[in-house]
Amino acid sequence: MFALVDCNNFYASCERVFRPNLNSKPVVVLSNNDGCVIARSNEAKKFIPMGAPAFKFKEIFQKEQIHVFSSNYALYGDMSSRVMNLLSEFTPDVEVYSIDEAFLKFHGFDLFNIQDLGNQMYKRISRGTGIPISIGFAPTKALSKVSNRIAKKYPEQTKGVYVIDSEEKRIKALKWLKIEDVWGIGRRHAKRLKALNIKSAYEFTLLSDEWVRKNMSVVGLRLKHDLEGKPTLGMETPGNKKMIATTRTFEGMLSDFDDIKERVSSFAVSCSEKLRRQKSHCNMLMVFLHTNWYRKDLQQYGKNIIIQTEYPTNSSIDLTRYVTKALKKIYKEGYQYKKAGVIVMGLTPENQKQLSLFNSENPKHQPLMKVVDKLNRSYGNNKIKFASQSLGRQWKMKQEKLSPRYTTNLNEIITVNV
Repeated sequence: MFALVDCNNFYASCERVFRPNLNSKPVVVLSNNDGCVIARSNEAKKFIPMGAPAFKFKEIFQKEQIHVFSSNYALYGDMSSRVMNLLSEFTPDVEVYSIDEAFLKFHGFDLFNIQDLGNQMYKRISRGTGIPISIGFAPTKALSKVSNRIAKKYPEQTKGVYVIDSEEKRIKALKWLKIEDVWGIGRRHAKRLKALNIKSAYEFTLLSDEWVRKNMSVVGLRLKHDLEGKPTLGMETPGNKKMIATTRTFEGMLSDFDDIKERVSSFAVSCSEKLRRQKSHCNMLMVFLHTNWYRKDLQQYGKNIIIQTEYPTNSSIDLTRYVTKALKKIYKEGYQYKKAGVIVMGLTPENQKQLSLFNSENPKHQPLMKVVDKLNRSYGNNKIKFASQSLGRQWKMKQEKLSPRYTTNLNEIITVNV
């Protein structure tokens, strides 16, 4: 039996844990630099669409008395870790799917009452963290997604826990689920299936294996089998990332090349640190730069470029050199830029390095990077900077509505009055 545990409106719920006076009140959380809405409580969903630009909805925030918060990733990450640790008390087979979702596999639990087990999990997470969750049990991963959706859609009837444990329940659930809401079926496939009058997940399972394999590849066929109740999608173990990105919107709009170069260089340093952390090298990178698409009164411009590295590297010095070269090719004067990013790709293991006959990494870089990483771990990030980064200027995200880091900073711990 599989279970999918999903934290309801996770970012907003994290804010409510330490501000219970916000329960039943509309809450939204903004993206980096307070750009757009990335999380909403149920009460806020009728007023604010997902991805709404914050500056366009200021009047609605005030009119509807919506509580607005900047992203507090230190708090959200810690609360996520607490939830996942509590879930691991019920089974060792836990796959952390995202910051607010996890699959659990219950092998050898045939003699247990799954509904009671789900109720225990619900109570444990609620008491241990205060985060509301939905739990869906089913014989396969795809069906557990369907079951979880039912638990979240009908909280009063299910009490946050729903179990698909019979063929009757499976068919009823799949007939209820719209094809565009099926986990793993994207917008393009959903449109194609609707054109064939396939409107529900159940109708999708009635298609022949040959048609699904031909038109949706083996991935679609596995999904079909999983929805039929045949365990096909297994638990996945965490692996190294296939690409690493650092992208940010600027606090204000930038037009000067040197200012943008400093930001992009910092992104390259961040990517290189992540590469070294997972013991990987990159063989190519992409740099992008664009203006604020919401400012229709300004000239718009956006460009990206991919550069091949001369040799596999994770050196901050090398990556900074490459992104500067890339930025020079896509930067244009006369524009107000709002966002930039660096994405490193073509990742290979650090211990499997393809040597180049004419170009190679400076052998001094690797021991230097180890020392820099060690010092930054000991004294805090950005204590050791590179020349391409501004030494006299500390860049900081715009977070005008940031809540305290209640669980990760002793200076901001919650105060209890008795």
